[in-house]
Amino acid sequence: MQNVIIVGSSGRMGHALLEAAINDPELKLHAALDRADCPQLGKDAGELLGAHCGIKISADLQTALQGANVLVDFTRPEPSLAYLEACRQAGVGMVIGTTGFTPAQKETIAAAAKDIPIVFAPNMSVGVTLLINLVQSAAKVLSEGYDIEIIEAHHRHKVDAPSGTALRLGEAAAAALGRDLAQCAVYGREGVTGERDPSTIGFATVRGGDVVGDHTVLFAGIGERVELTHKASSRATFALGALRAAKFLAGKKNGLFDMQDVLALR
Repeated sequence: MQNVIIVGSSGRMGHALLEAAINDPELKLHAALDRADCPQLGKDAGELLGAHCGIKISADLQTALQGANVLVDFTRPEPSLAYLEACRQAGVGMVIGTTGFTPAQKETIAAAAKDIPIVFAPNMSVGVTLLINLVQSAAKVLSEGYDIEIIEAHHRHKVDAPSGTALRLGEAAAAALGRDLAQCAVYGREGVTGERDPSTIGFATVRGGDVVGDHTVLFAGIGERVELTHKASSRATFALGALRAAKFLAGKKNGLFDMQDVLALR
């Protein structure tokens, strides 16, 4: 049984992770962490869900790491890297669902994976993981005469754009076509842009309300369109995928994995 630490426990994603962890018979909630200024500090983590679980929300990372097997993180890049270093020093595995990392920060994660096992994915949903595979297959078949556009929508509180999932979908399409997304991506259009370059992959971002996460990859040809879409109606799908990743890390000493590995899709 994996002893799991949930960080960012008082947030929207933290709530979903706590509920999933408490109700999973194959996992044990070992600790629930949050910022030192969190008003929920010292309270039973289960109170956030209307029930007691015996684990109090804390800001003491070093104590939490003692006896833990894996830490699950959906926060922001800066605190994620602080958790990463602490996990590396303690020999604790990590599931990272945080998005918005720079290329240099991603290299830091890859370096840490030489010492501890890490599942790092911009989206932990099983459905999105399948969508990535479908996009790769579609891009290979629709490699000529089809323009690729990626449209994503999220709630008003999301701070990075495009979403990490949208970028991962773009990377999947670009790789299938032998392209480098950094060279062919177009992020938004305004004014007189001229005709569309057929080698580009376009991104459109929508932010508003309480949208959990919608992603569509559009292959637009002459006379037809192929649309591959995933819509998340609850954060529970991300939480369940993240805890599936936590179980996947059991017994592993090190290595960098993603949800493709967790679901044995490659």
